Amino acid sequence: MPVHSQAHLAYLALERLIVTLKLAPGMLLTEKQLIELAGHGRTPVREAIQKLAWQELIEVLPRVGLQITTIGPEDRVHLMQTRQRLEPLAAALVAEHADTDQRRAMEDCAAEMGQCADADDLERFLVSDKAFDELMEEACPNRFLTAALAPLQTHARRIWFAGASVERMRGSVERHVTVINAIARADAGGAAAAMSSLMTYLEQD
Repeated sequence: MPVHSQAHLAYLALERLIVTLKLAPGMLLTEKQLIELAGHGRTPVREAIQKLAWQELIEVLPRVGLQITTIGPEDRVHLMQTRQRLEPLAAALVAEHADTDQRRAMEDCAAEMGQCADADDLERFLVSDKAFDELMEEACPNRFLTAALAPLQTHARRIWFAGASVERMRGSVERHVTVINAIARADAGGAAAAMSSLMTYLEQD
């Protein structure tokens, strides 16, 4: 497993609170509050805030505070429209270029997702889904592609959680596992097709 910096751990903690709507859209907070919520020091949390602001999950309002961004009425459609084009390409590249350790980590992630489905644990699934996205980012050789996808994936998780159900999670897990199995076999075409199927499923109401 990768060793994460304190700043990345702070980012993961705050991202999870935003994605699971514990920090609700439109909510105003202070840096001090986010430091307490993240459980990390000021410098790592400031770095995390910068990343979340870049991803447009937090808006820095001078002399006012930090606001969790709202979810627009067209955000879901636009996010999935873009992901449907980009995610299959990323999956194909990862299937071609991932090393043995990365493929093994993907398979571990698939097993973890299966346990989330068995336990009906939506929040734990989101943690696994984030881990999957980061494994994909690590294994994909196209940094421009992964830079474009990272904020889309986080926004999509937040929107997904707002209307999530155990049934929808199980369907998502099943399709994630199909993607991962194709990557493990180094089947680029199969990985792209499986990812396209996953994106189509996530587009459905």
